[in-house]
Amino acid sequence: MWTALVQAFGMVFEPVTLMAIVGASLFGLFVGAVPGLTATMATALLVPVTFFMPPIPAIATMVTATAMAIFSGDIPGCLLRIPGTPASAAYTDEAFAMTRKGEAEIALGAGLVFSAVGGLFGTVVLIVAAPALANFALNFSSFEYFWLVLLGLTCAVFITSSNPLKGIVMLLLGLLVACVGLGNPAGFPRFTFGNAEMTGGIGMIPMMIGMFAISEVIRYVVDTSPPAELVVEKVGNVMRGQWELAKKYPKQILRGSVLGTAVGALPGAGADIAAWMSYAMSKKFSKEPEKFGTGHVEGIVESGSANNSALAGAWIPALVFGIPGDSITAIVIGVLYMKNMNPGPTLFTTNPQNIYAVFILFILANIIMVPLGILCIKVSKRILKVPRNVLMPLILLFCLVGTFAINNSMFDVGVMLVAGVIAYLLEANKFPIAPAILGVVLGGMLEENFITSMIKSNGNYTGFVSRPIAAGLAVITVLVWVVPPVLRWWRGRRAV
Repeated sequence: MWTALVQAFGMVFEPVTLMAIVGASLFGLFVGAVPGLTATMATALLVPVTFFMPPIPAIATMVTATAMAIFSGDIPGCLLRIPGTPASAAYTDEAFAMTRKGEAEIALGAGLVFSAVGGLFGTVVLIVAAPALANFALNFSSFEYFWLVLLGLTCAVFITSSNPLKGIVMLLLGLLVACVGLGNPAGFPRFTFGNAEMTGGIGMIPMMIGMFAISEVIRYVVDTSPPAELVVEKVGNVMRGQWELAKKYPKQILRGSVLGTAVGALPGAGADIAAWMSYAMSKKFSKEPEKFGTGHVEGIVESGSANNSALAGAWIPALVFGIPGDSITAIVIGVLYMKNMNPGPTLFTTNPQNIYAVFILFILANIIMVPLGILCIKVSKRILKVPRNVLMPLILLFCLVGTFAINNSMFDVGVMLVAGVIAYLLEANKFPIAPAILGVVLGGMLEENFITSMIKSNGNYTGFVSRPIAAGLAVITVLVWVVPPVLRWWRGRRAV
């Protein structure tokens, strides 16, 4: 263990990794601070860059860029009333109301400090929970993995969508895309339409770059709303009063961090859902609920803790089971496979130094977030005034070049562009993207474990519930399917 830990420190603190951390941090802060550019988009844009990096620097760019982007999304929300990322949307009105009252420094400082605190809490849970779960997961066979994947897909539908029917449609669309090509247990070409390029399947990385980056470019092109004006010209000392807030709201910080980590670990949930749930819980349990919406810092403290702790929480199922906790870790899983760091319990036993390096990266990212965040807030006025009509064409160019560089394939470029257009049209009609992404990532795993289990049990379906853990997961999955409609029916009867 100690040898692996020393190796991990050596890998993290070598010059290449440190340069990657600094560069990705600045990039993440910039992307998060520009309205409309999301943390997921930052991750997708970095994928072509990581193609040319060693494994640990590649993972370092992902960890630091996303952590920084989630925090810096608070800046335009506070100063312009436009959330930089979806994770900041929950408390944008609250932060902007504080800015109107002349308390922009307190709002931005709370977002920065308690994002770092929440991120460190989530990292501690990741360090403790992931190895323990990995040891437990070594007992899993194809039966358990089948139910686990099915449970993950089910949770993604019910958690990420206010309209479960639209969530199911998107999940089925993702599963359909996962079926394309020869990558199935029978090795039979499916949905290739005679195209040789399609036999390799739809590339996950080009598709995700399209869905999260190209769709944003299209959204900017069709947006006709006038640009927002800055409310404040200068931001003062953001650290002033933060210690007093920490002493006043310790329960809120802990509650937000715990909820964020738990929600992050649920497949398909992510930081934005964690922030909304945390803000709602903060208001419900507050001693001053009437102050919410008028510029009250309590909700920002709790939600800020939740959104960054969710990032670390999302890595728990991603590293242990290969099941992404959110769209960011869905992209990261693709990078892990590309770097031969295949997610799963054996990752913790065969190359423990790599896992320890990931833990150290999370700690480092949340620590350096504070000084770099203060710097970003100081120059936020200039960042927010970057012309979008210059930025978006550059993003489009980077997407085109980066996607082509992955496999030197124009087919991948076509996949990216088509995915971008489809994602834009779906989101414009309120269809959630996350279930589709999980369908693509987990579709192959679901089919492979189902076929393997059927072969093991000689076609007998009772094999799926013959082992205790598999039976327990089966019961939980069925309850997730049955309980919501039964509750709706019961409430309907009582209302009558």
